[in-house]
Amino acid sequence: MNLDTKFTALHLAIINNQAALYTCACPVHISMQITNLRKLFNYQMACMEMPVENEVQKIVHQRIAEVTKQAHELMEQCLDEVLDLEGWDRTKLEMPEGIRKRVETKDA
Repeated sequence: MNLDTKFTALHLAIINNQAALYTCACPVHISMQITNLRKLFNYQMACMEMPVENEVQKIVHQRIAEVTKQAHELMEQCLDEVLDLEGWDRTKLEMPEGIRKRVETKDA
């Protein structure tokens, strides 16, 4: 079983960086969930490669991987839609100027 991805790890990092610069954090929360789902999926795949005591363990890991794959697909679709709705530049993955507001720093 493979995990299909619409966004690369680099894409997610760029989106996260945009949220760090500006006060719009919704896309970064989605991005972080996608990253966590990928980790969970990879963990389950590694568990399925190990010898198991009984068939139930194998079924448990398979089920978690299947549901994680579904959740991952939904979250990537959600991020895709949010970026479109907000009008992000999809080639540079930059937040549109209309919703940018610099994060206030204590030194300013």
